[in-house]
Amino acid sequence: MADLLWDEVKCFFDPDLMGSLPDVRVPGASVEDWQAILDLVAERGWECQYSEGETEVPLPRAEVVLSRAADAECPSLRVRPTAEVLAIFRFHADDEVDFDVDLRELQGQERLDVFCDFLRAIGRRLGKPVLMDPEADYGHPVLGFDVEADRVVLLAEPLVT
Repeated sequence: MADLLWDEVKCFFDPDLMGSLPDVRVPGASVEDWQAILDLVAERGWECQYSEGETEVPLPRAEVVLSRAADAECPSLRVRPTAEVLAIFRFHADDEVDFDVDLRELQGQERLDVFCDFLRAIGRRLGKPVLMDPEADYGHPVLGFDVEADRVVLLAEPLVT
């Protein structure tokens, strides 16, 4: 059974209400957690592309990425759990995993299920919550992977649209 039902949560995937690029994050992370995500991407065989600025380079270990010079450009890792769904990880800090998804790609039950599977895989690997905040509304998650429940749950009341 699906973690979330599209008809009950579609308001949280409306780009006009939530912003098209909500923030997805794992608070209280570490360099080891970042490396666990890089390992998960490789194990799952998810298509990925690591870039420093405009230059695509081989994916280094997390400690190398996160120990770059303070004035260096922030690297990104583009991960596709399926061909239709893209998550862009940004290595801003070692204490929080941060990535964006495009809500325009996450429409309908099938894509919602892919997204929930992705959050669940990350949350299970790290044993930590994975939270989605509306764009530009950091700290107010609307849904996320709940470690205790071992599934993606709503963290806010759905908006009536």
